[in-house]
Amino acid sequence: MNRNEIFQYVKETYAVEPDYPWGKWPEHAVLRHKAAGKWFGLIMNVPQDKLGLAGSRMVDVLNVKCDPFLIGTLRNQEGYLPAYHMNKEHWITILLNGPVPEGEICDLIDLSYDLTK
Repeated sequence: MNRNEIFQYVKETYAVEPDYPWGKWPEHAVLRHKAAGKWFGLIMNVPQDKLGLAGSRMVDVLNVKCDPFLIGTLRNQEGYLPAYHMNKEHWITILLNGPVPEGEICDLIDLSYDLTK
C-alpha cells in the first residue's frame, strides 16, 4: 500500500484529507480527526538508516497509534518498526510499499482512529 492509497482509504472511510503542517518537510502528511484535530496517522519519507535499516534511500512510512500488547507482536514481523519520532510504547511505524498487506494497514489505521477519538 502506498501513501496515495492510504489517502484514498481515509478519505472514503473517514472523510479525512491529509494535512501538510511543515514547510520544511513538504512530504510529511498528518491524518487528523475532523472534529478535535487529533492525529491518528502520520506519513513521512525518511532515509532508511534513520529507521535502523541498511541504506540511505528515502522510504515512505506510516505511524499509527496501536495497542501496546499488539505492538510487541508486530515488531517481530517484517515491515514493522519501532515508532519513528513518536512514543514507541503507543505508536508503531509501518514501511509502505513493503511486505505488510493492505488489509492489515487498513485495520491498523482503523484501530488508530478509534484509539485517538
